[in-house]
Amino acid sequence: MTEGLLAGIVLLGGCVQWLTGMGFALVAVPALVLLLGPADGVVLANCAAGAISVVGLAGGWRRVRAAAMVPLCAAAACTVPLGAWTTRQLPRPVLLLVMGALVTAAVLLVMRGARVTALRGGKGAVTAGALGGFMNAAAGVGGPPVSLYALNAGWTIREFVPNAQFYGVAVNAFSVAANGTPRLTGVQWVAVCAAMTTGAVIGHAIAGRIPEHRARHLVLLLALAGGATAMTKGLWGMWLSR
Repeated sequence: MTEGLLAGIVLLGGCVQWLTGMGFALVAVPALVLLLGPADGVVLANCAAGAISVVGLAGGWRRVRAAAMVPLCAAAACTVPLGAWTTRQLPRPVLLLVMGALVTAAVLLVMRGARVTALRGGKGAVTAGALGGFMNAAAGVGGPPVSLYALNAGWTIREFVPNAQFYGVAVNAFSVAANGTPRLTGVQWVAVCAAMTTGAVIGHAIAGRIPEHRARHLVLLLALAGGATAMTKGLWGMWLSR
C-alpha cells in the first residue's frame, strides 16, 4: 500500500515538473512528509528533484547565467546547514506545521507575482539563494524564492527553466549532503524510480496539449492544498500532544 501511494505521489510530481519546468517539490513534499515523515519525505524530495534537474539541464546548460547562479548557489550552500539543523530540532507536529506554512506562503507569493525590491540585482540573488537553501533543506521547497528573483529580474520562461534546473542540481546536492539519504526499502526505491520515469513520459506527452498558464495554475493549486493539509495535520498533532 505504501509503495503504491509513494509511486503515485512521485509520478504526479515528476509529471508536473516535466510539464511546467517546476513544481515537483511544491506538489510532492506535503504528501511525502505525511506518508514518510518530515525527515525522509524532505530528503526523498531533494533526491528526486535533483535527479530530474540533472536530466533536464542536459539540454539547456548553455543558457545558464553563471553571473546570477554563482551568488544564488553560494548563498544556498551557506544556509542549507541551518535548514537541516532545523528539521532535526523540531518535533514532528511542529515540523509539519512549519513545512506546510512555508509551502503555502511560497505558493501565495508566486501566485501574486510579488515584486520585491530586495530580490533585485546581486543582493537579490544572494537573498533568494539564501532563502531557497534554507527552505530546501528544511522543507524540501527551495524553488519559489528563485522564481520570485527571476520574476523581478524580468526573465522569460525560456531563460528561467535552465537556470532553475542548474540551481535545483546544486541546492538539492547540498541538501542531500546535509540531511543524508532517505531510509527506503529496495521495493520503495524501485517504485520511486519507475514513477519518476513514467512521470517524465506522461509530462512530455501532454506538454504540448495543455497551455502553460493552466498547467502552472494547477500545480500551484495542488501545492496550496498540500500545504494546507500539512499545516492542519501539524496543528492536530500539536493539539493531541498537549
